[in-house]
Amino acid sequence: MKKNFLFDLDGTLLPMDLPKFIELYLTAFCKRFSQDLGLEPKTLKSGIWAGAGAMAENDGRCLNRELFWEAMSSVCGRDMLVYEEIFDDFYRTDFAAAKASAWVNPCAAKCIELLKNSGSRIILATNPIFPISATCTRLKWAGLESGDFSHITVYDNSTFSKPNLGYYREICEKCGISPENSIMVGNDVDEDMCAAEQGFDVFLVTDCLINRNKKDISDIKNGSLEDFYELIKNNK
Repeated sequence: MKKNFLFDLDGTLLPMDLPKFIELYLTAFCKRFSQDLGLEPKTLKSGIWAGAGAMAENDGRCLNRELFWEAMSSVCGRDMLVYEEIFDDFYRTDFAAAKASAWVNPCAAKCIELLKNSGSRIILATNPIFPISATCTRLKWAGLESGDFSHITVYDNSTFSKPNLGYYREICEKCGISPENSIMVGNDVDEDMCAAEQGFDVFLVTDCLINRNKKDISDIKNGSLEDFYELIKNNK
C-alpha cells in the first residue's frame, strides 16, 4: 500500500451538489456583507469570481491569498483585505447555509480511520482557494477534523491551484514526499487525475464525478469511495 494518501475534499470526502453549493454560498455571502459593506451583491459576487480566477492562474509567484485579495479589492474599488477577519467569521458561522448542498458519506471517516491506523500519511489536497476557516468548516460537514490530516492546502500556504502541476510539486516539497510513494484520490478528472502526470498513482471517485470534457476514464482506476475503502482494506 502507498505511504502517502492525498484526498480531495469537495465531491470526494464531502459529496455535494456543486452548483447548489456555489449558489447557497454566494447567497449567504452577499446576505452577510452587502449591506454592512455598502456593496451591491453583484459586485461582491464578481469580486469572489475574480479572486478565484486570479488564484487559478497563479504561476507560483506569490501566495494565492495575495492574488485573491488583490483581485477582490480591484473589483470592489477599495482595500478588501481589511475585512479578512470578518470574512473568516463568516466561514465559521453563516457559511453553514451552504451545508444543505452536501451530505455525509460515512465511508470518508472509515477511509481516514483505516489509513491513520496503518500509519499512512494523509494530506488534504483540496483546491487551495479558501482560507483554513472555510476548509475546516467543510471538513466538519463531512464528519472529519483538520487534525485527521498532516497537511491541508489552503489559500495562504499555496502558490498554485489545480490543475497546475506545480500544485502537486509544491505538496511534495512541503511534505517531503515523493509521487512514487503517493496516491491522489479525487472526483475531478481534470483537476485531480492530472497528478498522474507528476508520477502519482491516482484513484477517481465517481460518486460525484466531474468530467467536464467527457474524457475516457476506462484506463483510470475508478469507483465509489466505498470501492476505494475496500481496495485499501484489502491491501493494508
